[in-house]
Amino acid sequence: MQSRLRLALLASAAILGACAPMPSTSPHPMSPMSFFVTSANPGKGADLGGLAGADAYCQTLAASANAGGKNWRAYLSAPASGASPAVNARERIGRGPWQNARGVVVATSVDNLHSADNQLTKQNSLTEKGEVVSGRGDAVNMHDMLTGSTADGRLDTSAPDTTCGGWTQSGAGSAIVGHHDRIGINESAPMKSWNASHATPGCSPEALKSVGGAGLFYCFAAN
Repeated sequence: MQSRLRLALLASAAILGACAPMPSTSPHPMSPMSFFVTSANPGKGADLGGLAGADAYCQTLAASANAGGKNWRAYLSAPASGASPAVNARERIGRGPWQNARGVVVATSVDNLHSADNQLTKQNSLTEKGEVVSGRGDAVNMHDMLTGSTADGRLDTSAPDTTCGGWTQSGAGSAIVGHHDRIGINESAPMKSWNASHATPGCSPEALKSVGGAGLFYCFAAN
């Protein structure tokens, strides 16, 4: 009798154990963030290791913010190289919509992103950490964002080099940058563009810093 009672108790315990909820293996849910500004430069100015290196950097920063489960792309255009055709930033970032670390939708589509109706401002163009990047008027101005692009998101071909050699140079060369805070040295529209404000005088960290930049760039989730 005692043996049968013991077996019945063990069976009941097994059933209760099977019905108990499993402990969560993901205490921190995946962040819905799908857009951010890099919080720092990889360390070599406009030499980002090409598009592949820039994309990998976006992926690394996203993973550090628990948003690595997406296909992250740097918003950068690049010239043709060998058998590879020129690349337009707007064509490599997916279809949208995109939201920042605080859940604010900064653009609903590629066309909206490249229109006057996007919500890219200093307060909305946050880093992967959810932090505001300093801009014009702050103690340190870092509003220049590397893009190599025209206002409509295509490769800028107005000069021999607008991408610091396809994002592989940290010395001579030049890159087109945008202003994340939409503020320029005057009221002219081009200087207030988020992605096509002016060219840099070089590609080194020092050259980028001299005109209000820190080698930062935009990252978008393409899926």
